[in-house]
Amino acid sequence: MKTHTNFIALSILCLLSFVLPLDAQEKIGEAIEIDKTVHNFGDIMLDSGPVSCTFTVKNIGSKPLVIYNAVTTCGCTKADWTKEPIMPGKTGKISATYSNDEGPYPFDKSLTVYFSEPKKPVVLKMRGVCMEKEVPLEQTYTVRYGPLGIREAYLKCGNMEQGGMKSNSVTVANLSGSPINVNFGDVSENLEISVSPNPIPAGKTAELSFCVTADRDLWGKNYYWATPIIDGKTYRNADNSSRVGIWAITKENFDNLTSEQKAKSARPHFESSTYTFGKVKRGETIHAEFSFKNVGQTCFTVYKVDTDAQSWSHSDIPGARPGEEVKFRVHLDTADMPAGETLVIVSLITNSPLRPIVNLFITGWLE
Repeated sequence: MKTHTNFIALSILCLLSFVLPLDAQEKIGEAIEIDKTVHNFGDIMLDSGPVSCTFTVKNIGSKPLVIYNAVTTCGCTKADWTKEPIMPGKTGKISATYSNDEGPYPFDKSLTVYFSEPKKPVVLKMRGVCMEKEVPLEQTYTVRYGPLGIREAYLKCGNMEQGGMKSNSVTVANLSGSPINVNFGDVSENLEISVSPNPIPAGKTAELSFCVTADRDLWGKNYYWATPIIDGKTYRNADNSSRVGIWAITKENFDNLTSEQKAKSARPHFESSTYTFGKVKRGETIHAEFSFKNVGQTCFTVYKVDTDAQSWSHSDIPGARPGEEVKFRVHLDTADMPAGETLVIVSLITNSPLRPIVNLFITGWLE
């Protein structure tokens, strides 16, 4: 009996490790930690007036940190920030207000912030859905895991660089008449995920927060998974999946390079970024050929190739020395592709500071 009791206690302890509030700080360069780069307002009403949020910045460097400016995307967003230098170990704030007067639509507003370090700007996001009138939660959160509702089963985390992390959040809903406790099992390595408040009150919404940490074994677009466990039970959605997928794109980090090193770095020059195959019958395999020359002064490397096609492969892409020309092919199986005009995007994740992500295109017509 004692062994059984200890096993239960250990199981509860392990489960609770996924329930604790997510408190991941995003590291940007060597000087900044920020509590988030995306603020999700969730569902707001058009007549509720302006909405505001705050991003907290911590100086983890050894020199004073200065916020030079915060530029908004349009007049509907206003920003304010800590004007005095932020000393090492101290924090400052960036506040933003969205006017909420553009109509009942989803909104995604950017705030571009310029710091003394790093030299490149940092983009912060404010997102939400403005509604003219309240609608039943069931009509908004249509992907269901039992009583837990979410808008979609595959969630975007965003782009991140090696050595860093990326976080995001979405709104979820309790579609039942009783509070529910949401835990997560089978959580992918490098992923943290939590819900707050937890338990979620009956008929109310909560924030699902997630954070992905970069891994040098993982480049480009990768999926990370977690299985919601509601009051101890696992449910499947309409696609017969019990998992929520979170995807992020990882690229190289060039923060430690000087301007001179970046200028002398690898740089691919493509003869054409588009391969046109004309008209072919569905079921045929397309062999799209691309060629480039490394016009930089250091070796060029492709870490990973991604496409938005369902079935594909590619030939080896060897490293290119300065001045060297390289050809490679992307093979598309068109059997499961729809007839008509076709556009497939091929993304190369590279070691070029000037072109860390190279997008190529395959176009044509499937009969």
